[in-house]
Amino acid sequence: MSATPSAPFYKRVAPGGWAAVAWGAGIVFTALLRIRVPGQEEPDVFPGFVILRWDGLLMLTVGTLLTLRGGALLARRPTAALNHLLVASVIASTPLGVTAIPFAQYLAVDVALYAIAAARPRPEARRALLLALGLLVAYVAVRLLAGWSAGTTSTLAVALTALVAWLLGRSEGQAREYAERSRAQATEQAVTAERLRIAREMHDTVAHSMGIVALQAGAARRVIATQPEAARQALTEIETASRETLAGLRRMLGALRTADTDTDTDGGGGGEAEERPGTPPVTTGRTAVSAEVRGLPEMPGLAALDRLAELTGSAGVRVAVRRVGAPCPLPPDIDLSAFRIVQESVTNVVRHSGADSCTVTVDHRVPEALALTVEDRGPVPGRARVSPGPGSGYGLTGMRERVAVLRGEFSAGPRPGGGFRVTARLPLPTGDTPR
Repeated sequence: MSATPSAPFYKRVAPGGWAAVAWGAGIVFTALLRIRVPGQEEPDVFPGFVILRWDGLLMLTVGTLLTLRGGALLARRPTAALNHLLVASVIASTPLGVTAIPFAQYLAVDVALYAIAAARPRPEARRALLLALGLLVAYVAVRLLAGWSAGTTSTLAVALTALVAWLLGRSEGQAREYAERSRAQATEQAVTAERLRIAREMHDTVAHSMGIVALQAGAARRVIATQPEAARQALTEIETASRETLAGLRRMLGALRTADTDTDTDGGGGGEAEERPGTPPVTTGRTAVSAEVRGLPEMPGLAALDRLAELTGSAGVRVAVRRVGAPCPLPPDIDLSAFRIVQESVTNVVRHSGADSCTVTVDHRVPEALALTVEDRGPVPGRARVSPGPGSGYGLTGMRERVAVLRGEFSAGPRPGGGFRVTARLPLPTGDTPR
């Protein structure tokens, strides 16, 4: 079970909680400015007489209550929360006898601006900034219109800190949006790649068998009246190929469902999946059950080429397998891709070429790469194609994609003397090549 790392402490505290902490820090800082601390002969600011009276303490209490209420609303109704904090800053500044809203009384507003800019949409974040700056301007304007002194430079400093807090919050919001877009894009790319992989596997699994089925069905139709035994043999081959294809599809669907089950149960308990009577065993993460069902292995490799040639030969197309050089162990992904390339190439010969034979060459002579060649000599007179048309092109596209994933080289085209040739060169990892 993988443990999810806990979030940092500052992220576990809600923005409203930090706004309340900032308000308390502002009150403490305001008090320290008005008392003589060690190292000073007198306080930096002499306390106004109002703050020491009952009405000054009442204003401070009202401002604190408004701040706590604004902090509680910050996550759900940020604009209303900001209004509470702005009113609290004005009320708390009144008994101090100052000419502008002090920086300490605006700390909670700065925290709210940061939280709104980081979490809310851009228009709402801009309105919050304009509201905070507009209050500072209005406070100074009222004092000027009343003929009182106004702390213009102090107001500019407080406005600058508010702007910096808003910009920092906006930067964090943009970084979060970019990370979410990147995760969504990566997820979409992974889903697309998995969909293409499944499509290639389905095509390679079904197309070969269906080609053999179509060829045998055509042969059975032609001889069913004159050669019943041959027709019966063809029908037997059709049944075998169909069952093998169905078993392969079941294994593939079982693997997909098992992957989903493993994901769901990871960290959710150690129980085993329930087995239902009558259902075939499926493949779990690393253990293959029923690895071979009357035909090709579940994860075939080049070792299964002889079985592939046997199945294709029973459909009327002889496959000659030539191995050049000393075979060496291959990584599973390269082994599977090499087999699928040969399988699809042979399927194309059966379905589209009209040839009665083809040659498969597996070249191990170069230690750094595996070379594959599948070629036929063209149509044989009197032999009909299973699929007369040019084909959908998905087979060649799938082979090209397989080779591209392994950073190899692929080519397919007509042979100079007639027929068709498919070649693939798959590079081998250095650690898996013979010395």
